[in-house]
Amino acid sequence: MKNVVILISGRGSNMEAIVQACAAEGWPARIAAVISNRPDAAGLAFAAAHGIATAVVDHKAFGPGEAGRAAFDAELQRVIDGFAPDLVVLAGFMRILTPGFTAHYANRMLNIHPSLLPAFTGLHTHRRALQEGCQFAGATVHFVTAELDHGAIVAQAIAPVQPGDDEAALSARVLKLEHRMYPRAVRWFVEDRLRIEGARVVQLDGEAQQFS
Repeated sequence: MKNVVILISGRGSNMEAIVQACAAEGWPARIAAVISNRPDAAGLAFAAAHGIATAVVDHKAFGPGEAGRAAFDAELQRVIDGFAPDLVVLAGFMRILTPGFTAHYANRMLNIHPSLLPAFTGLHTHRRALQEGCQFAGATVHFVTAELDHGAIVAQAIAPVQPGDDEAALSARVLKLEHRMYPRAVRWFVEDRLRIEGARVVQLDGEAQQFS
């Protein structure tokens, strides 16, 4: 039975999808905790209502600059490790993590990013895709490394851009795919069905790593 700790900053809709899939599908895992850097994150109430331990490590309490980031990450790591995680899942966790933190959880921390990486790292991904005239948008589940929005890709979801799409419409369409893909990727990890081969991640049963 693997312990999964999920980090959120807001509603945590991907966290909700993972919690529900874990329970409905009987994974060999438990969601050990949901942790937020914001005390008012709506997802904390959802987690508590489902009997999941919650915690807050408020980044505002640690001050600005590199020293503040390092102190925040050190405290966050301490709290996470209190739940003995086998996997840490970032689900809308809006913090740039320090290299020491990402190294501590190397090959056992996943993130979902709303673009087809390596395209459009960072923020405002759907807006930028529309501005560039992309015919397709999507999302990527990847292992976390010190380089922002990089790391070996576990799965990608592809959504066509429709005529008349604005940022909100495209974001909503991609988010529906995220809610299917992210729980699947987490399940693969907890069932030991992934292998990292350099920059590639192989699904050992041959399941499709592309969603649409």
